[in-house]
Order: sequence, then structure tokens, then C-alpha cells
Amino acid sequence: MRYLFAEVSRGYLLEENEQMYTEKQRRFHTFMKTPRELEKLMVFGLFICLDTFLFVFTLLPVRACLAVLTCVYRLVTCCSQSVLEPSQKCDIIRATILVVGSVGLGYLDTSALYHVIRGQSVIKLYVMYNMLEIFDRLLASIGQDTLDSLYWVACDRNKSYFAAVFYFVIANIYVLTHSTVLLVEAVTLNVAINSHNKALLTIMISNNFVELKGSVFKKFETDNLFQMSCSDIRERFHYMVLMLVVSMRNLEQFNWDYSHLETLVPHIVLVLCGEVVVDWIKHAFITKFNDITPDIYQKYKAILSRDLAVSRHRNVHSEHSDLVSRRMGFTPLPLGCLVWQTVNQSLTFPGISGKLFLVVGFLCLVTMKVLIGICLLGHACKYRQATDTSPGRSNSGQNPSQPPEPAGKQRKINVGKALSDDTSPGRSNSGQNPSQPPEPAGKQRKINAGKALSDDTSPGRSNSGQNPSQPPEPAGKQRKIN
Repeated sequence: MRYLFAEVSRGYLLEENEQMYTEKQRRFHTFMKTPRELEKLMVFGLFICLDTFLFVFTLLPVRACLAVLTCVYRLVTCCSQSVLEPSQKCDIIRATILVVGSVGLGYLDTSALYHVIRGQSVIKLYVMYNMLEIFDRLLASIGQDTLDSLYWVACDRNKSYFAAVFYFVIANIYVLTHSTVLLVEAVTLNVAINSHNKALLTIMISNNFVELKGSVFKKFETDNLFQMSCSDIRERFHYMVLMLVVSMRNLEQFNWDYSHLETLVPHIVLVLCGEVVVDWIKHAFITKFNDITPDIYQKYKAILSRDLAVSRHRNVHSEHSDLVSRRMGFTPLPLGCLVWQTVNQSLTFPGISGKLFLVVGFLCLVTMKVLIGICLLGHACKYRQATDTSPGRSNSGQNPSQPPEPAGKQRKINVGKALSDDTSPGRSNSGQNPSQPPEPAGKQRKINAGKALSDDTSPGRSNSGQNPSQPPEPAGKQRKIN
């Protein structure tokens, strides 16, 4: 009875272990705050991808046409200048690759492909969809390197024309292959959404949760987390475009009967919400297990803002879309070929009214691209200025108007500042005059060692009867005396 009474009435004091409970509370707040900070980065990154994607359909054709007209004018007038500037060559190459990829996709019969995929079993489709996702990520990782190699060879005068043609063929093969993979992936999603048995759609949504097993329980540094965040941004935008393609294909089959959207939209929302929830859980547990604060996503946003602001300089060395592609792994040309071919097959513009509607739609896209670009640039400049001039980040005395130093150089500056802080008057332990330059590290250690020995021989701690006014004996001699 005494034991039972003790178990029922005993108490405990949480205040005795305040440090542990405070740390647990901090980790819980980090876990709950991570999705909000992640979504801020995601929204900003999605608008950057949208701006880059709209560039392919709006400003790229205009720039390519202007480059061709400039080339013809300089050839006719026998101008002494170069026929084309490097940026104009790159614009013509991009437009040519876009046209070749779109024409190549036109030879694929999507209707026959749809029925072939629909006739397969659920397990085969599940395995095939996973393979398509893997191929998509592998091709996305190598795509921008292939295009950059082509741009460099085409603009380098020391390279032969044979090398330029070789890289041009390789780039076209890459874009056509990647576009085909995206087309098959879109058709597989279309089959999963339209099938009466929703088992395939359920398996595809649950496949996102398998990603948690391969990422949550691994060790992540801040650089690896940034790469994963950029990959998640690209993947979410990728799903949005695929859902747009699936919607257009379904509406075409139902003669653009918008009542079909009542059954189509819930499935699309379910797929996108599954992707968002998986990203929240994944990043929340990664930051919790690796003890990373959610403020790191603000630094990632500052990096993207810096890339966006630098790409608008006059003396920039690369196109804005290429900078985004290198940072996020997002190559817009294969996805642009898929959307262009889908629009070409799903929409028709007969007569003068159709052509007028096409022109008005193009002008609307150009207007949207310009507005998004202006808003992004303004937000990036303000955010970069705010982060550079914030008190919490101004620790090195760097001028906020100057671009940030590279990571390696910042580390050296911080290390040097830490050493100077150790020898500052507020932290001086050796009695050194603050007006004099700091002593070297070795000499400071000797002084501190001598001070420690003198403290050991002070009147309050003297055990050997030594006179405090005399200098301290060497360490070896002191040990003998003791």
C-alpha cells in the first residue's frame, strides 16, 4: 500500500532539467516553422522557373528573329563588324533546337502511345513511371552542361566548324530524348487519372512518400540541403506543367467540354498536394535531425536573389535562363518542346479570327513575362539589400553595396576576425597594451603560460615559500621545489 500510495502521489520538478526541455522546445519550434520558410523559398523559386519558361515562348523568338535580321543586314552591307554577337548566336541556337525538338515530337503518335500504356498492368506502369522519373533527373543533370558546351564551341573562334556541328547534333539528341521521356511521363499520368481503377494513381502518390526513406535519415550539410531545395522547386514546377499538359489532352478528347474539369481537377489537386506534403515532411525532419535552423531557407532565397540581380547586369557573362538552369537544374527547352507540341495538337486557329486570337495570346504571354520579370527583379533587389544591411548579418564590416565575397574568402575573413577578437582589449588576458599591435600566437601562449605560473606562485596560492616579487621559476624547477 505504501508503494501504491507513493506511485499515485509522487511528483517531480521539471525546473531541475530546464536546459533539456528548452532544447526540446526549440527543436519542436524548428520542426513546425520549417514548412512556412520552405514555402517562401518554393514560391520565389517557382516564379523564377515560370519566368525562365515563358522566356522560351515570348522573348526568345523575338531575339532570334532580330539576330537573323542583323546577320542578313551585315552580310548585305558588308559591314566590318562581326556578323553575329555571341549572345545572338546563342539565341539562334536555342530557337533552332526548340524547333527541331518540337518537330521531332510531332512524329510520335500520342493516341497509340496512350492505348499501349493503358493496356499494361498496374505493376508494369508503376515500374515504368519510376524509371521515367529516374531518367528525367539524370537527363536534367547533364542537359545544361551539354548546352553550355555547345554555346562555348559556337562562340569560340578557335574551334572548328566540325566541333560546333558535332555539339549541335548532340544537343538536339539530348533535347529530343528528354522531351520524349517527358511525353511518356505525361501520358502515363493521363492514364492513371482517367483509369476507372484508381490503384495506379494511389500508387503514384504513395511513391512520393518512398522518397522520405532515402533522404530523411541521412546526414545533410547546408550545401546539400540547398541542392535538394532547388531540385524540389524544379520537380514541383515540372509536375505543374505536366498537369497542364494532361488537362489539355483530356479537354481535347471531350471537345473542350469544361464540365469534365469537375472530375479532372480533384485528381490533379490530389497529386500536387501529395507532392507538397512530402516536401514539408522531408525538410522538417531533415532540419530536425541535422540541427539546422529554418532561417537557412532565407539564405537560400538570398542566393537566388543574387543570381537574379547579377543576371541583369550589362557585363554579365551568361543569359538569365542559363544561370537559373545551372543553379536549379531546370532546363526549359525539353519542357518547352513538350508544351509546344501539345498546344499544336490540341488547339487549332482557323481563319483570320484564329490568327488574331493567336497574336493576342502571344502579346498576353509577353506582357505576363515582362510583369513577372519586373516584379521578381524588384523583389530580389529589395530582399538582397535587406539581407546585406541587416544587423544580424553585418559582422565583417563589408560594404552592403558590394557583391558578397565567395564562401572561402568569407571564412578566411571570419577566422581572421576571430583571431583579432581574441587579442582585442576586451578579451586581453596577458596585460598587453591595447594600442600596441597584437603579439603572435606563439608569443601569446608563452605569456599566458608565464602568467599562469605567476598565478600559481601568488601569495594566495604560494606553497613553496617563494617571494611573490621575484619572477616565476621555470616549470621544471618549480616541480622539483614542490
